[in-house]
Amino acid sequence: MARSKEYDEDAVLHKAMKLFWHQGYEKTSMQDLVTQMGIHRRSIYDTFGSKHALYMKALKRYVETVEANIKKQLTSMDSAMQGIRRLFEMTIHRKETLPSGCLTVNTAIELAEHDQEAMDMVMDSFSSTENMLYELVLRGQKSGEIPERHDAKKLARFLNNSFVGLRVLAKTRKDTQKMEEIIEMTLIALD
Repeated sequence: MARSKEYDEDAVLHKAMKLFWHQGYEKTSMQDLVTQMGIHRRSIYDTFGSKHALYMKALKRYVETVEANIKKQLTSMDSAMQGIRRLFEMTIHRKETLPSGCLTVNTAIELAEHDQEAMDMVMDSFSSTENMLYELVLRGQKSGEIPERHDAKKLARFLNNSFVGLRVLAKTRKDTQKMEEIIEMTLIALD
């Protein structure tokens, strides 16, 4: 008779996600995962497979959580410009309990070059964000907030690139004022 799990799989996956987010894939050992997740090594392998499989599940959870939060935030905005600004501000005004930076960007830097599965997940996430920005730009053009002389696709690509860059800075800088200035300069491109 198989033993039932004595832990909440979602809760331990969340713990692994935060650890990978804070330390990265390479610097996180199986012992770190055992300690952080509070379950036995064998349970990690039985439930999640390899360390890599656990990382991919943690990254998927991160992407789903972040995208759901972004969509929730953006749907509450009255204007497209407010939505774009809010998206950028979410990067620099985070809960203190969360690791700095972005797990997706960290994965792009650490793994994507030599890990196709990681690359695919990163590119899907970046594309999803670019599509959200594209929809915001179109909405802004329709409302007159953003001039129609701009190519909406190219502007969304530019904004997404700026957004990724800001997420890298959020990992390495604690100077919120400088990052807010970067947001202001980025938004000027929408005039």
